[in-house]
Amino acid sequence: MTAREHMTQVEQQSRRFYDGGTLPTAAGPGEPPDPGSDPRIVLERHAEEDVELFELERRIAYLDRHLGELLVPADADFRTDLTSVPALFTWLVPKTGAHLPAALLHDALVAGRRDPTSYVSTEGHEVDRVEADRVFRDAMADTGTGVVRRWIVWTAVTVATIFVGRSVPWTRARHWSYRIAAGVTIASIVYLGYSATSDLFDRSWAGAVDVPWMGDRPWWAEVAGGFAGAVVLPLALSLLWGRLRMAGAIAGVMLAVLLHVTVGLALIGATYVLLERLARRSSLAAWAVAGVVVVGSLVVFAVLSLA
Repeated sequence: MTAREHMTQVEQQSRRFYDGGTLPTAAGPGEPPDPGSDPRIVLERHAEEDVELFELERRIAYLDRHLGELLVPADADFRTDLTSVPALFTWLVPKTGAHLPAALLHDALVAGRRDPTSYVSTEGHEVDRVEADRVFRDAMADTGTGVVRRWIVWTAVTVATIFVGRSVPWTRARHWSYRIAAGVTIASIVYLGYSATSDLFDRSWAGAVDVPWMGDRPWWAEVAGGFAGAVVLPLALSLLWGRLRMAGAIAGVMLAVLLHVTVGLALIGATYVLLERLARRSSLAAWAVAGVVVVGSLVVFAVLSLA
């Protein structure tokens, strides 16, 4: 399949997902797929080492435009965490929603680093990781997932494929060229974001450089310049990604525009995790910390209000 075909937009065809029946067991052959029935997502919850995982009680069937019928899972050992999204970004891409059938399909096609894939191609196709990412994007379109969300999700799984993916159809040299391009892009955006923040607050932070698109201007002009840089520079860096430049452009712009939001959410999330662990170990210590925060807030509030 050519790069052009990979990037072609597809129209929603919801009937491409249908009930995949049930797995064969010792008691019988199971139920065959039924293209005339809607997909039935039946999940059984498992908690393994404090990680929430789910087992599919029924198969999901998907008729891909290039690969034909795909059935997941291949066996009862398959486990999924639904949509594999870090908690930090569930506000942007929730764990469940219209995209869930496509996410379950993708999970089975790629599996984890130590887990086997869990799908059946009735036409005998072997699905590599890059093709699985393409299937994911097309399948999200068929479930009615919004255009912006599905391209963001496709970009996320493509970046994962670049760094940790196995069974990719690239030569070792090409794979490393993608890794270097992605690494350079991420490092450059983080460093320039750090420098832009230093410029915005008119501070000379260690290692920061002056960014000419912001300069010594009114704050609103610096913010506008910073936003423009967060769009233009990632687009330029995406040219390093070659055939994956669309993923590079989306990932770069998203990282640059949401850098400060992400850092803020990460700090809030880390604070919550620390407090939760403290509360589990010692409720007295947790109450003591809460008391210090409340008293400190009252003091600051009173001082600033009377100043």
